[in-house]
Amino acid sequence: FFFSHTSPCLPSLRSLQMVLARLSTTTLAPRALVRMQEPPVTPAPVTEAPPAPPAFNVKDLPGISGPLGFFDPLGFSTDASEGKIKFYREVELKHGRVAMLASLGFLVGENFHPLFGGNIDVPSYIAFQETPLQTFWPAVMLAISILEVFSVFSFNSPFGGEPWSIRSDYESGDLGFDPLGLKPTSAAEYKEMATKELNNGRLAMFAIAGMVGQELATGSKLF
Repeated sequence: FFFSHTSPCLPSLRSLQMVLARLSTTTLAPRALVRMQEPPVTPAPVTEAPPAPPAFNVKDLPGISGPLGFFDPLGFSTDASEGKIKFYREVELKHGRVAMLASLGFLVGENFHPLFGGNIDVPSYIAFQETPLQTFWPAVMLAISILEVFSVFSFNSPFGGEPWSIRSDYESGDLGFDPLGLKPTSAAEYKEMATKELNNGRLAMFAIAGMVGQELATGSKLF
């Protein structure tokens, strides 16, 4: 059976071929697209930068308490930088701690002195001269200076920086020595304890000055 070019069946056959071609394209294309599609990328978590530390304010430091509050009548902190104020605070802490030990030593040493044979019974301000340490005072000074050497690392470099200033990341008075674990973990409790230490140190500086002055004036022991 032969079809002529004018047969009505020929266009129907061509139309059927075109429909099948379109169907194959529409059914295969999505499969191809699915195979080529990359897995979704999970966005990296956004990490927020830590908040900036608060600006330095001398009135936020420990040691400010009633009834005087912030007491700086000579204006040492008016135009001073953070490093310079930290230097002043470090000096105050060291002198306060030495004064507290000295005040206790004056009171105890004049009444209980078993060292060096127990025969040193003189006013405390000249007691050192009565001990064998008087002969070896350079060695005593060397032993004391060893402790001071470590405090040098808390200073800013004098080359290109402000001389006699303490680093901003240094915690005033922190020598890393706390064998009894008395340092509080809370910031508020630590500030309260630091204020008590400063106030006791300030009182001790006045006290030891009075003790030495009294013994110099009288030439005898306190009691």
